Amino acid sequence: MHTLRPGQDGYAEEVAGFQTSVTTKPAVVVAAESAEDVVAAVQYAAEHDLTVSVQATGHGLTAGTDGLLISTRRMTGVEIDGRQKTARVGAGVRWGAVIEAAAKHGLAPLSGSSPDVGVVGYTLSGGFGLMARRFGRAADHVRAIDVVTADGELRTVTPGAELFWALLGGRAGFGVVTALEFGLVPVTELYGGGLYFDAADLPSVLRAWRTWSMTAPDDLTTSIAVVPLPDLPFLPEPIRGKHVANVRIAYLGDDGEKLVAPLRAAAPVLLDTLKRLPYTDSGSIASDPPHPHPYHGTNATVEVLNDGMLTSILEHAGPGAPVETVLIIDRLGGELARRKGDGAGWDSAAEFVVRALSVVEDGVDPIRRAHAKLFDALAPWSTGRLLPFLYGEHSAADLATAFPAGDRARLKQLKAKYDPAGRFG
Repeated sequence: MHTLRPGQDGYAEEVAGFQTSVTTKPAVVVAAESAEDVVAAVQYAAEHDLTVSVQATGHGLTAGTDGLLISTRRMTGVEIDGRQKTARVGAGVRWGAVIEAAAKHGLAPLSGSSPDVGVVGYTLSGGFGLMARRFGRAADHVRAIDVVTADGELRTVTPGAELFWALLGGRAGFGVVTALEFGLVPVTELYGGGLYFDAADLPSVLRAWRTWSMTAPDDLTTSIAVVPLPDLPFLPEPIRGKHVANVRIAYLGDDGEKLVAPLRAAAPVLLDTLKRLPYTDSGSIASDPPHPHPYHGTNATVEVLNDGMLTSILEHAGPGAPVETVLIIDRLGGELARRKGDGAGWDSAAEFVVRALSVVEDGVDPIRRAHAKLFDALAPWSTGRLLPFLYGEHSAADLATAFPAGDRARLKQLKAKYDPAGRFG
């Protein structure tokens, strides 16, 4: 078990993550290379009365710690069983590695918009991805979880077990996951990319996308992002330095051109990147930023998306918003509304989720206030929140809103059973 302490060479690099607005300075870091290292780390924490946090790729670290941090980024094993259509991955694996390995077998995982995101943190939060309306959440396809619990025991839990239910969707607080086994789907390519529109056309584009997406087939997963783009040379000239509406599309059908025709007619298109592409290039659909940066965000699920809500969205997160905001609206429904998988949380009744994300420059409080104005306006129609889209540090009360009352009660009960000392926060 390799450990690092403040001031030692390699310590700063080990605690650094993708989310730089959350600072952390643990008393000790364990650079784990195996499940045995994780067991030893948890036992060490118990012996020294330290709290335990986990960081894999850095995307998943949502709260700082002054106790013991287990870094699992070196646990990068990927095994694909082409006949069983399954993958088994270590705790530090990112989606890009799974996408590439599965593609050799004509398969794909239920990954998200960015191949740089860690598999375990994403899946334990539910896992809303590029094929969610067709196949559901990543969490719905998990076959087994290897987890080290607070008593220092390495367990394998499977569907039907109470700990399996708590980990899938409940995410943190029940142990350190060292490996996941999950199902893959027979997908090798899709019709995907985006349509970019000017900010001046936002009202008509938002309404056109809302109406179009409500009748979309389950083979289509789509979102619309309102994004202020920088004036930098790596961006295509038609959208460089502009505030744009980006309609994102991942479609498994064969008639993509016909399907998107109503959107192309909604307003002049600045840039069109839609085409058939291999699933290995699916990260290009959203082109999420690959570099670490400070950000904070929240979300709300809604059962409707009426004109009054769209007006509020434009006012509080459009080009004239007091805080520069990336606003994303995802179409839910489809298999997400028919969820049969195990796991806590998820608002199956919601038709859309509205997300707001801002870069932290002068502290997080101005962002919280600006986002609150948007979500207060949406509150009459909101049904809750989704855990995967609560970015940065949030209060326990905010995190609790991601779960129905019954799930909150059961999670509390299981927390007391599996982590009575509160070792995992």
